[in-house]
Amino acid sequence: MEILIHRTKDELGEAAAAKGARLIRQALARKGSATIVVATGTSQFEMLSALTSEDVDWSRVTAFHLDEYIGIPLTHPASFRKYLKERFVDLVPLSAFHYINGEKDPVKEIESLNEAIAQRQIDVAFIGIGENAHLAFNDPPANLETTEPYLMVQLDRDCRQQQLNEGWFQTFEDVPENAISMSVKQILKSKAIICTVPGERKARAVKLTLENGVSADVPASALKSHPDVFLYLDRDSSSAMTRL
Repeated sequence: MEILIHRTKDELGEAAAAKGARLIRQALARKGSATIVVATGTSQFEMLSALTSEDVDWSRVTAFHLDEYIGIPLTHPASFRKYLKERFVDLVPLSAFHYINGEKDPVKEIESLNEAIAQRQIDVAFIGIGENAHLAFNDPPANLETTEPYLMVQLDRDCRQQQLNEGWFQTFEDVPENAISMSVKQILKSKAIICTVPGERKARAVKLTLENGVSADVPASALKSHPDVFLYLDRDSSSAMTRL
């Protein structure tokens, strides 16, 4: 794991996007196409904004959606489909984007997604880390062993509180209890991982991730088992670390 600490979230986002774009261009040069995974949340605002401005032949890039609530319509302010459509998909001419549709039968949606991603090697996964150290919506204690690419998960209280605190919902009760998420093992199958984690709210999760062993109770700690993870922090998110 390479840890890169920047002064601000804007600098962090620009650096993470630049590195991710280089990796995409390398994949395009190597095999003529590329496949990526894209995350959501307030932590990804600056990175995604910078990524859409990078010089990439997006017409040869296929993208997959990392996670989505079950039962949230596309028109809901918290919809991750809405988020990605407005902040990424509508801004770059992708070859294809595989949304997670949480309004459909989740079992059938998962089957469809699993079939689609089974045909692909993920070249770059753009992800974050939750306040409870989750990866995607794999809350602690996460299933680190399942080989299913996508699965149905139950969101814990800390995760739901984070979604409320970030302003996506009006009340805690409005936050869904269930979601469809890419599994930890599927994320780790990516050739490279760009992990963007700004903000003081993530400082404890970063500390737990880096300063302990791999544990289901700290899902993000699984990133340490991957050979090509680039962890982008700012001064706030790195503030609790005592050692690297």
